[in-house]
Amino acid sequence: MRFRLIIITTILLSSLLLAQQAKEMIIVNGDSLVGKMVNGESIREVHGNVILTQGNVRITCTKAIQYIARNEAELIGKVVVKQDSVIINTDVGYYYGNTKIAHSRSGVSLYDGHINLSSKNGYYYFDEKKAFFYDNVKLFDDVTTMLSDRMTYYNNEDRAEAAGNVEVRDTASVMFADSLVHYRNTKISFAYNNITIYDPKSRLAIFANRLESYKQKDYSKIYDKPILVKIDTTDDGVLDTLVISSKLMESYDDSTKRVVATDSVLIARNNFASINDITIFYRNSEYLFTYKPESATTSPVLWNENTQLIGDTVNVYLKDNKLKQLLINSNASIISTNEKYDFKYDQISGRKIEMSFGENGLEKTEVTGNVLSIYFLFEDDEPNGLMKSSSERAVILFKDNSVDEVKFYGNAASEYHPENLIEGKEKDFTIPSFLLIKNRPTKESILGNRINKIFSQMNKLQNHGK
Repeated sequence: MRFRLIIITTILLSSLLLAQQAKEMIIVNGDSLVGKMVNGESIREVHGNVILTQGNVRITCTKAIQYIARNEAELIGKVVVKQDSVIINTDVGYYYGNTKIAHSRSGVSLYDGHINLSSKNGYYYFDEKKAFFYDNVKLFDDVTTMLSDRMTYYNNEDRAEAAGNVEVRDTASVMFADSLVHYRNTKISFAYNNITIYDPKSRLAIFANRLESYKQKDYSKIYDKPILVKIDTTDDGVLDTLVISSKLMESYDDSTKRVVATDSVLIARNNFASINDITIFYRNSEYLFTYKPESATTSPVLWNENTQLIGDTVNVYLKDNKLKQLLINSNASIISTNEKYDFKYDQISGRKIEMSFGENGLEKTEVTGNVLSIYFLFEDDEPNGLMKSSSERAVILFKDNSVDEVKFYGNAASEYHPENLIEGKEKDFTIPSFLLIKNRPTKESILGNRINKIFSQMNKLQNHGK
């Protein structure tokens, strides 16, 4: 019985101590103090050089109204709240002593030695060392500015959780998202839903629903329906838009400034398009590189104007927003369609193909290594048979995007097939690697029902911050 009594007494004493700790009273001092009863409640009004303390929490203001029984205080005028390295400023606030929570609806700012956090309204939880700010929230961290509708900041963890119209700005880009988690020390961020990353210098944006950013590594992982859109203006003032979609995009912000698109890659840009497994796009130099991974069963396929190109590796060079050069290596082939005749395909294959473009389009194609070609001939725009050739090297010169001259070098052999023998049998005349790929992507097919939204966002982005 005595043992049970000791246990009960111990529990009661523990509960009493906890209650006393929870009821740690606010201490208020100032130049003058007036005590009164309001609606049966004892309050104190303290004026001039007010200092309020509770444990390691220290508050100064010009006036305080202390509610003694509730252990709370209303804070008025030049309110400064301090706990360790945290400093909070506001004009009017409220402090709850029992829970150690401060609140303001009069514009509030927080500084912890690393970040500046401000908003119209906010709470600070001193025991948890956590801030919850809402309504026009702004966080400044080194060179990064973060805006949102609401934000929770964990001071001990240097972690910010932002939600609602999130905007993150640095010296090079701006990002928008529905929500974001940011770790200040490691500079790692995770963004979710309706993500837009915009680089105003290159007029490039990436849209997605998930992002992982590792700032110290200059690396970002972008997934869940990512789409890259780059808008350029040609010499004659016409807008030229590049669109790339894939299952995964990885952005490297080091000296290479590249975006790597992987898995089910689709590309469209005016008369240029591609389907491949991986594309590397260098933002500053407007250079595209695509290749066939070891695990892939098909090679990259590209289209330019009425020409289809296939090869294990393809280098695409652009200058002043125009296609300048295409280099196709290993298992390379070109198939060109004829607008008037469905089955008259000009074809050529070899180990390597180099295509050069000028102001008026394709000027020269050079093919090396086991060259095989089939070209349909015309006289006064009328079909006139075909030429089937083989060599070690071939050079094709173009005029007004039409074949002007063909030269073969090294073990060259040709055979002519007259029109009366090939008419209706055009499909029988193909090179061994002949493969016609359907479903050429367009900007409309890539963007689908997102097209109006994305281009509307691009227009807004180009004017954002001006």
